[in-house]
Amino acid sequence: MQQPRSFDTTVGRPLHAKLPAPLAEVAAFTLKHLWACLFGGLILLAVICTNAIWADNWPIARYDALFAFAVLTQAAMLLFRLETWQEAKVIGLFHLTGTAMEIFKVNTGSWAYPEDAFFMVVNVPLFSGFMYASVGSYIARVIRIFDMRFAPYPPFWITTVLAVSIYLNFFSHHFLPDIRLALFAATVIVFWRTRVEFTLGRAYALPLPLPLAALFASFFLWIAENIGTLTGTWVYAGSRTFEMTSISKLGSWYLLLYVAFVTVTLVIREPLNIKGSRATSERSATPPRQGSD
Repeated sequence: MQQPRSFDTTVGRPLHAKLPAPLAEVAAFTLKHLWACLFGGLILLAVICTNAIWADNWPIARYDALFAFAVLTQAAMLLFRLETWQEAKVIGLFHLTGTAMEIFKVNTGSWAYPEDAFFMVVNVPLFSGFMYASVGSYIARVIRIFDMRFAPYPPFWITTVLAVSIYLNFFSHHFLPDIRLALFAATVIVFWRTRVEFTLGRAYALPLPLPLAALFASFFLWIAENIGTLTGTWVYAGSRTFEMTSISKLGSWYLLLYVAFVTVTLVIREPLNIKGSRATSERSATPPRQGSD
């Protein structure tokens, strides 16, 4: 099976050839992240565009058009080798868990989808699962594109128990005490020693604590979620249509990121199968492997 094209070959090398080294590294870092966000970015763009142009009397519902767009985008990414089949498995897994949570949350009144659709299950349009899947897609792609490693990684069973606990709490807090504060603390305790190590150009970047990386990512997910609420695609209980999402939702995204990350590691284990930190290895003897895509 053919591998995805190398980002460093197609974009990184031309940048280093035309720009000063520091500027080229910043540009490559930014473009790599945008490239990793491709699936989610296209979905958000579709949300914005359909909100701007859609009319109630059109023969296809807006949510159905978004569902069709998401399916075709996924197919195109596989066809043009912009995504691996491993990453497609991640999208499928997180789509299922995300859709299950959507069905529960919508029908307990946490939020609602105000428009009608044909491809809708228990008041939840099927395109919504792709919004969760795009988070898994980003994590899987950014690991590959930046050749990430996570070291030292906690025992896998502990990370799985933590992710399952976080996921179940999204359901159980409607009936039982909310333990999210304990879960916040658990993410720090479990991953406080874990560093995200990745390549940037021809050098290894400084390692970043995983909880800090998750906090940064959750902020950008909160911004993305505001696109959904400000376009009226979904509405939170107690909020008005086109109203900004509460900053408190950033905490929910922080926790959900761990669910997404552990879901990715169920399929993609290679970045975890290391001993110690790559930053302390004899890297001078072996040049860093360039990430693909």
